[in-house]
Amino acid sequence: MKTRSSKDASLDARRAALALLDAVTIEKRLLSEVLPSKTERLDPSERARAQRLVTESLRAMDRSDRMLGPHLTKRPAPHVMNALRLGVYEICGAGEASHGVVNSYVSLMQERTKASHFKGLVNAVLRKVADEIEKWDTLPVPMMPKWLRKPLLADYGKEVVAAIEAAHAKGAPLDLTSKTGSTDVAMALGADILPTGSLRLSSATQVTKLSGFEDGDWWVQDAAAALPARILAPQKGERILDMCAAPGGKTLQISAAGAEVTSLDVSESRMKRLVENLQRCYLPAIPVVKDALEFEDEPFDAILLDAPCTATGTIRRHPDLPYSKDGSEFPGLFELQEHMIDRALTLLKPNGRLVYCTCSLLIDEGEEQVRDALARHPNLRVDLDALKIAGVEADWIGPEGLRTRPDFWANRGGMDGFFVTVFRRS
Repeated sequence: MKTRSSKDASLDARRAALALLDAVTIEKRLLSEVLPSKTERLDPSERARAQRLVTESLRAMDRSDRMLGPHLTKRPAPHVMNALRLGVYEICGAGEASHGVVNSYVSLMQERTKASHFKGLVNAVLRKVADEIEKWDTLPVPMMPKWLRKPLLADYGKEVVAAIEAAHAKGAPLDLTSKTGSTDVAMALGADILPTGSLRLSSATQVTKLSGFEDGDWWVQDAAAALPARILAPQKGERILDMCAAPGGKTLQISAAGAEVTSLDVSESRMKRLVENLQRCYLPAIPVVKDALEFEDEPFDAILLDAPCTATGTIRRHPDLPYSKDGSEFPGLFELQEHMIDRALTLLKPNGRLVYCTCSLLIDEGEEQVRDALARHPNLRVDLDALKIAGVEADWIGPEGLRTRPDFWANRGGMDGFFVTVFRRS
């Protein structure tokens, strides 16, 4: 039986990475949507390598383009440009041997008829870049695409946006939420306990191999994403609705606190994942697959609405987001968030509490939604005291709610950008 050489395996991983980068930047698809189909023929190690290569290349895209600029009289076809970007990252960012990298991407150009005449360009440009590796570390921190950077500059100013971009460039550590809150889980994992109670692992690892995974002792959840359920403060015996619940981190938190949680989501596939997480963690919930705007039930004691949003707060973990979107869908999302807040209020008991949150950096999806909701509902108020939980710093809380950013806890590895508020209706 003929075995594959390491050279063949490397080429396969690079081919998959190029296909993934094309899917994100040309087809405008999320990396999570295309990973399974683009990497299904790779063995686990090469699949991981392809994913790591495309993720880090996306994270360094602006820097790679700056390296390439002086050597291109005009930008080549998108597929060729993506091959160059991957090659630049491998040579300059990952420290791979330039000879093998150049040969691989020249070979990949030859595999496509429409790209084959660019093999000379790819060869020449990547060799020139290899002679200038020292420039890589002198380049500024990669910037977000203009369509996203512009509104963030308007919301936060240059200094804050630069800090956010620096956090994006560093990526994200792995955060976990413990089912019981016991320090034994942190000790078994060798994890740091963050001020808000989340556990943080600084080194990359295979999640399913970690201590406690099979026993359901914890689940993956960014520290900022764990805040809304902590702020909700579910109590034993309460009936709580988790709207837009999948993949289920917040449902797991509510259930672990002893409340009776109904998990609502419009996606059957995402709900399947939520149920799997519940089963692994031995926690109960009532899963419902339905459009939240059409859902009917008896009023709930409390509701957690993690509304559909632009997810711009998660870029440090998902660097494909700025390249798979262009902002055109934003107005529709803003309108949907308004409707979902209004719908949630109809499902809430008098004096009940509604936690509204989005994993977004945009003021339009946080503070502005609160101001608009208060204008639409005169009997609604914001409970700022409910936001003052352990680990939340005072300057994270504004008049409309709590705002986290990727540059917060910079010395600890950052956190996702989130907005959280608590509505109470008299």
